[in-house]
Amino acid sequence: MSTQITDLRQHILSVAKPLLLNKGYTAVGLTELLATAGIPKGSFYHYFDSKEGFGQALLDWYFGGYLAFLDDLLARPGKAQQRLMGFWQYWLDAQGGEDPAAKCLAVKLSAEVSDLSESMRMTLEQGTQGVIQRLTHCIAEGRADGSLAHVKDAAQLANTLYQLWLGASLLAKVTRSRAPLESAMTGTRQLLKPPK
Repeated sequence: MSTQITDLRQHILSVAKPLLLNKGYTAVGLTELLATAGIPKGSFYHYFDSKEGFGQALLDWYFGGYLAFLDDLLARPGKAQQRLMGFWQYWLDAQGGEDPAAKCLAVKLSAEVSDLSESMRMTLEQGTQGVIQRLTHCIAEGRADGSLAHVKDAAQLANTLYQLWLGASLLAKVTRSRAPLESAMTGTRQLLKPPK
């Protein structure tokens, strides 16, 4: 794939992310997307076979970046418990903040598209499983380094925490309040409390 093709495809995805974070998948039409990206309709269909194919590509691209970010964050120096708490603090700040570009695309789109598109649902499932796998690995590191010695099942705890934060993020949207995220942080601190 040439640089120009990669760059234009990347441009379309980059322009689309804030639109979809703001309005959702179904509310953003191709006309608006094309106008915002400054490209003709034919260019869109050169890169994506349909709006659904575009949505799947956007989610693939989003999770690729998000998982790379998470890999970097969880590989930083320090005990695993501290690194995990750094991730949850990032989540609280991003989801509870005012910057719409920092919000989670999975939180925004999962309920909307999971019943509309099997391919997008599967991409969301694969991406969220990637997050959970990384959390599981870091929790297991915490068992090994002693900062989470009390944890019996790293995978179960990773699932519980991720589900807690997804739910809190949805409630934060519904209530337009950080309170659900603050509550999730309180619960997370209890679950990830280091040994005395």
